[in-house]
Amino acid sequence: MEGHRSGNGDPWPAGPVLPRPYLMEQSWSDAVFLHWRVPASVTAPHLPPGVEPDVFHGSAWVGLVGFRMQKVRLGAVLPMPWLGSFAEVNVRLYSRAADGSRGVVFLSLDASRLPVVLAARACGIPYVWSRCRATATDGPAPCYGYEVARRGGRTGTTFAVRPDRTAQADDELSLLLTARFGMHTRAPGGTVLLPVSHRPWPLYPAALTHLDDGLLAAAGLGVGGPPESVLYSSGVRSLFGGPRRVQASLPGNGPGGARRPARP
Repeated sequence: MEGHRSGNGDPWPAGPVLPRPYLMEQSWSDAVFLHWRVPASVTAPHLPPGVEPDVFHGSAWVGLVGFRMQKVRLGAVLPMPWLGSFAEVNVRLYSRAADGSRGVVFLSLDASRLPVVLAARACGIPYVWSRCRATATDGPAPCYGYEVARRGGRTGTTFAVRPDRTAQADDELSLLLTARFGMHTRAPGGTVLLPVSHRPWPLYPAALTHLDDGLLAAAGLGVGGPPESVLYSSGVRSLFGGPRRVQASLPGNGPGGARRPARP
């Protein structure tokens, strides 16, 4: 399911219209996006059946993304205030399917709320129970970041950025990396798309002030050097729709076996 343009000449894509009742609602705050270029051959082996790397600007992309999750609501009427606000850091790839759907594929998601981790893992989503927290500095040019320490102390990450709120990150690459309205994931019998929708969110270019990461290597990705794209958003409210089966792939049509749709 693709997003549509939000109108009035705004370059931001608007999310798809999801039927009610929603599967879940949640807010994402202080989102930090770090992205690296990689060959499609690096990401293809990590994708579920029926999808292939979403290649844009000549490359596949790997993301290290942190945010604070708040105000989680399951279904139409069941708020879950006992979850509180907690930080999450994920390693993600970008995918396209033969049916034209575009999304993300999570290789890991670190969070400190054990009930969330257990429920997500039961649904096949690779959550990891870790010590995970958001960090921030005060002042005229505040920094925002995240720290993860996996239990056992052998793997983790720390990173922080300083956003430039005087500019808007509305270039094509920034939009392609952040306006992702679905998640492709393995499920019994094949691959499904879990659609996500939200209004255009404020997005700013940012300067990387600190990075010491072990999560990319732990996910099996040989990524090195500074990220090519560094972005920050104050956040947005997001809606999740029910999963739908991804159209069966056609053999021999590119990495992952899916027919490559035309580049937008």
